[in-house]
Amino acid sequence: MISNAEAERHRDKMRKRKEVQDKEVAAKTVEKGLLIVNTGPGKGKSTAAFGLILRALGHGWRIGVVQFIKGAWTTGERRVLEERFADLVSWHTMGEGFTWETQDRARDIAAAEAAWTQAQVLMEDRSIRLVVLDELNIALRYNYLSAAEVVEVLQRRRPELHVAITGRNAPQELIEAADLVTEMGLVKHHFAEGVKAQEGIEF
Repeated sequence: MISNAEAERHRDKMRKRKEVQDKEVAAKTVEKGLLIVNTGPGKGKSTAAFGLILRALGHGWRIGVVQFIKGAWTTGERRVLEERFADLVSWHTMGEGFTWETQDRARDIAAAEAAWTQAQVLMEDRSIRLVVLDELNIALRYNYLSAAEVVEVLQRRRPELHVAITGRNAPQELIEAADLVTEMGLVKHHFAEGVKAQEGIEF
């Protein structure tokens, strides 16, 4: 049971906390399109970007998605977004699978270049407010695309457009250009215990 004195101390502490928070929130006045990067060795980078899509759809936004590497699997997120939000989501799976699956560097480069061309088309579409470039970091890591050129285009995008990029090993120049960078840390992964990729969790 909380005593009256404890309850009053808590109220006083929370009142002071609210004053600080309210001042900080009031000081934030800039509104702009964000460059968001989800990277790191942990699971959840693409999942977080698809959660952002869900949030944006709740506000009626039009969204573009380009998948740079993934392509071999039919995923739950692609299925539901294409079937139920076809009027709001422009989805393009341009990859042919991970680089160890194709084993053809020239083919991987061509696929990445085609995906980047499509990404630029989506970024130029003024009706689209959010573009997700899934696994772009992988294409940059293997030098399928020039990181410097990609960052330069991203920095020139229209000011109101939000872009979210996923994939391990985001290059330093992209991290420096981004407004928000989240690194997913690996604490424990079920793959290490022999658990395979499962429908509804991994895809």
